[in-house]
Amino acid sequence: MENRVEPEEKMAENGGGERQEPQTNNVRKKKKRVKGGIRTMPFILANDACDRFASSGSHANMITYLTNELNMPLVKASNTITNFGGLGSFTPLIGALIADSFAGRFWTIIVGSLIYELGLVSMTLSATLPHLRPPPCPTQENCKEASSSQLGILYLSLLLSSIGSGGIRPCVVTFAADQFDMSKAKVESRKWNFFNWYYFCTGTASLIALTVVVYIQDNVGWGLGLGIPTIIMAVSVLAFVLGSPLYRRVKPSGSPLVRLVQVIVAAVKKRKAVAQEDPSLLYENRELDAGISSTGRLLHSGQYKWFDRAAIVTEDDGRDLNSPNLWRLATVHRVEELKCIIRMLPIWAAGILLIASNSHQGSFVIVQARSMDRNLFSPSFQIPPASMSVFGTLTVLIGLVLYERLFVPFARRYTKNPSGITCLQRMGIGFAVNIIATIVSAFVEIKRKQVAAHHGLLDKPTATIPISVFWLLPQFCLHGIAEVFMSVGHLEFLYDQSPESMRSTAVALYWMATSVGNYIGTIIVTLVHEYTGKGKEGNWLPDRNLNRGKLEDYYLLVSGIQLLNLVYFVIAAWFYKYKPLEVVIESNGEGDVELAKESAKDITLDDATGNGEVGENKVETN
Repeated sequence: MENRVEPEEKMAENGGGERQEPQTNNVRKKKKRVKGGIRTMPFILANDACDRFASSGSHANMITYLTNELNMPLVKASNTITNFGGLGSFTPLIGALIADSFAGRFWTIIVGSLIYELGLVSMTLSATLPHLRPPPCPTQENCKEASSSQLGILYLSLLLSSIGSGGIRPCVVTFAADQFDMSKAKVESRKWNFFNWYYFCTGTASLIALTVVVYIQDNVGWGLGLGIPTIIMAVSVLAFVLGSPLYRRVKPSGSPLVRLVQVIVAAVKKRKAVAQEDPSLLYENRELDAGISSTGRLLHSGQYKWFDRAAIVTEDDGRDLNSPNLWRLATVHRVEELKCIIRMLPIWAAGILLIASNSHQGSFVIVQARSMDRNLFSPSFQIPPASMSVFGTLTVLIGLVLYERLFVPFARRYTKNPSGITCLQRMGIGFAVNIIATIVSAFVEIKRKQVAAHHGLLDKPTATIPISVFWLLPQFCLHGIAEVFMSVGHLEFLYDQSPESMRSTAVALYWMATSVGNYIGTIIVTLVHEYTGKGKEGNWLPDRNLNRGKLEDYYLLVSGIQLLNLVYFVIAAWFYKYKPLEVVIESNGEGDVELAKESAKDITLDDATGNGEVGENKVETN
């Protein structure tokens, strides 16, 4: 390791990466204005919050719009929502690759927001202009379905919205985090964890959309109900652009996928090379990696040593080490980038089944709520079945505040960790709470059917069972608590443990887990419906009469799957090795600089991500 940090590496925590010019007693040079910081958050988070507001406002009640306004059959409408919802969860991966490769996060967000806005405008026009909709059909009998051209406008708007989301969702959280100095000297002064702020803002936006916008759509009109999200999204794009002079921008440094493939190809080409016992003999090039390691280089780790062959310098490679053929020779930092992704995948995969187990929240629970007593305060006002999800969102918002203000200080007393617990511990708690929530769902369904049987209503699926809908409240709250721990911890883990140049791609994995989890949930429901229907005891998930089904058995089945998933996660977390990172820290008030080597042995997860203390093996510079 070199004993002196190069001038371009002396970025003494000035936020934007500008170099500090020396000052003398006679000449005082004007400092460049530091970019980034908390002042950028209103512009950045407003953009993502408006995306969530528009997404929730336009999609939460979309099944009603398709069936009542466009007169689509229920199955066709459901498949339309599922297909475009899946597309909207996969496009973030494409957007992340574009941002990390050449476009940068700022411009990817701008273009994605504009495309999303075009989708909202198209959808609003479809709901406003009469010739873009079929004739009204209040009776829902013998209705004229939307024509091909009318459906074409709808499909175009949903396609544009899905593509636009792909540019916004993976980039906003990483772009916002880029504005902060995540160095350890700043950690204990943080009053609020950034990822809690992010989740709180998006949750608030969803809550407003699920209440105000959905009410307007049902009681005022779809033109205004879709027009409001369209207008707010347009304002957020303008605000985001106005804040551009304040932003700290991390330049893209080439396709991360190409670098990963280069390492694999180089390792395959040198598969017969003798492995180096001394890691210091492996190829390193600080100048070559400068663009992808501004916050510190990844150091050699002992895992997956087979890939170290890509960094072995042979006679052919030694001819020009300043400009090597990257398809034959990779630096240690680039090899470790590949190792980081490989290490993260088992933890990432554990989140898929959590999403799959929660997929019933938008279907079976609504059917349960529709059959229960939904009166609130007076018989004249009933809670809409779909509005029960508001309680889960409220729990998330309240839980985030309590987590930061009560749980973290309490846990810090025992763990001595400034963040209270690590990301992996936070995820594990979320898994456990989610299992409890699903078990509670099973007992509530048993109670609902007992009341129905007592009043002779088992064969009357449309009758209101005299049991309060608030029996469903505990499971919504527990699922919200699980989201506070698991979802936020999962997002923070993917951001922190990913290579610096691949953070947008890593956050896109979060959305991919959501997409895959929803599809797996559909597969589980389909298999249960098909195979339990062949038995003598009847289908667990009947098509018409849920009172004669066995939804509680389905919940217990999902609980068992989640228990196995928790065991898998604990094993994966036990063997997980945190990325070893060399970071630049300030050692004293005179501007001297130290290199701190963080290894997997002497740090916790939050240490590796800027949430803990530096390890013991510190290397001072002259």
